[in-house]
Amino acid sequence: MTEVVILTGAYILDLLIGDPHWLPHPVRFIGWGIEKMEEVLRRERRTQNTEHRLKEKLAGILLVIIIVGATYSIFYALNSLLLTSRFPFLISYLFFAILIYLTSTTLAINDLVKSGKAVIDAVNRGDKEGARRKLSMIVGRDTKELDDKGVLKAVIETLSENASDGIIAPMFYFAIGGLPLAMAYKAVNTLDSMVGYRNEKYKNFGWASARLDDVVNFIPARITGALIIIATTILSSINKLMRVLNIGSNRSTGLKCSNSLNILLRDGRKHLSPNSGIPEAAMAGALGVRLGGPSFYAGMLVEKPYIGEEKSGVKEMYSNASENAISIVKITSLFGFGLALILLYMRNIL
Repeated sequence: MTEVVILTGAYILDLLIGDPHWLPHPVRFIGWGIEKMEEVLRRERRTQNTEHRLKEKLAGILLVIIIVGATYSIFYALNSLLLTSRFPFLISYLFFAILIYLTSTTLAINDLVKSGKAVIDAVNRGDKEGARRKLSMIVGRDTKELDDKGVLKAVIETLSENASDGIIAPMFYFAIGGLPLAMAYKAVNTLDSMVGYRNEKYKNFGWASARLDDVVNFIPARITGALIIIATTILSSINKLMRVLNIGSNRSTGLKCSNSLNILLRDGRKHLSPNSGIPEAAMAGALGVRLGGPSFYAGMLVEKPYIGEEKSGVKEMYSNASENAISIVKITSLFGFGLALILLYMRNIL
């Protein structure tokens, strides 16, 4: 029951305030730890021989063990201390509030929606440079040469992928292992975002981080794909009702849950990542757009496969689709929260 209250409070808190920069955030400390450990583990001069590549992989494995192990241990101890120790009444409530805040930092609903909306709004008002600049803060690809359609496609892709990484996965791991496991997941996610690249610098050192990230996101990505289909069904039904009542706009008329499922099954495995393609394919099918394709990362062209189909490539279509994507992410987060509560209940009675 305690963890149900904590997760509920964390979900509501994240919706309300997100991650204010003036508050301490665990991921910043995890990132600092990764930087320092990388310096320690990679001191020797880099060469290209087989022995060095093996050492790089072993160092990367050690990095994962240290960062993930330390994160889990710290938050296990903190969680146990704040929940099981006897404190005066007011202090107990303060510590409970701290646990709610820490759990909320594993979620990214508010920030994901807000950052995506900021890019979309910039495109809609014709601020191309502003849209590209805002987009560069939430994606890894080069954004300087993107047109409006390219910017909006990138927004939809990051909304889809981060619906899994930043919303469903943390709630899933909280449901099965509480705050320590949710934070351990964030440590894995942060490791992948910092060292899990396939470039020359990190292809060996970041190998373990990237592979572990693939493993821990396998189930959440597929849950997210299913929830996107459900959310599409709900949003489409709401829109049909609004049309019957002659209220609202027709922005969501193109949503199709059947197409979302079909594209997920057809294109979900096309992505370079074994997980990212699942929610992206579900979202592309729901919106009737085509995602993926060639993209530049740090000046290098990456040939990403196309996911989904489009009837028209006009900017207005992708503008409507990106707005719908935000609505789908919101509904997906709500159903993900409900699923996490069910998993918590099942865990408590077993």
